[in-house]
Amino acid sequence: MKNILLLVHDDSGQEARLQAALDITRALEGHLSCVDVSILPILVGDYYGGAEAEAILFADECERETKNKAALEARLANEDVPWDWCDTTGSIERCLQDKAALADLIVLNRKLDVAGPDMRDIVSELLMHARAPILAVPETLKSMRLDRALIAWDGGGSAAATMRASLPLLKRAKDVEIFMAQGSGHGVAPNEAAEYLSRHDVHATVRIVDTARHTPDALIEDEAARWRADYVLMGAYGHGRLRETFGGVTKRMLSSSTLPLILGH
Repeated sequence: MKNILLLVHDDSGQEARLQAALDITRALEGHLSCVDVSILPILVGDYYGGAEAEAILFADECERETKNKAALEARLANEDVPWDWCDTTGSIERCLQDKAALADLIVLNRKLDVAGPDMRDIVSELLMHARAPILAVPETLKSMRLDRALIAWDGGGSAAATMRASLPLLKRAKDVEIFMAQGSGHGVAPNEAAEYLSRHDVHATVRIVDTARHTPDALIEDEAARWRADYVLMGAYGHGRLRETFGGVTKRMLSSSTLPLILGH
């Protein structure tokens, strides 16, 4: 996990994304790839004056991103990580998909609480098409801690694949817990997952709780708070199934979690 792909865009979540990406790149002695997206405006009918208004909006967007690039490049020049920069134009999800083929981790926000791109939709699109796990951070994040990793386990292929892909991060954790809601698991048992991790010198504890009267996402959030997790790692649905069920656990975690989420399938 050496190639860290960061979304660069002048929005309220950018600082949190940048800090998380820098912290992880340093910890993994990796390389930071910055993808600066100038978003094409989408107008409906002639309400905004058609093509002329679209051109004005896009010119404003490009001007903001030019200033944003200058400021961030000046900051990155003083950071102790190797980095490169790519300017792109289009939708965030499409631009990141185009650059994600060799990424080991993609850094986004879990959502944005103010006007701007719907990061939950962007995360869902990338989960369907990109092969790398996604780190979705709260926009209030100040630094990315890696000491305590909570793995939300359901025994499925998505959880297993995300755990395997995230081994370099898990190896840097001081404590790892594999957490499962009783009756929600299928496939690989949590004890088997712990045995797999132990062969990679990651020694995890296993905790299974009763699901009575609680949804899985509520149980995960309660456990993360109780155990003082730094981040939560979990699988998510892929392809058409993700779009059909995104109102479930994954979307609720993206909407409500106060912790960084590592998601994959």
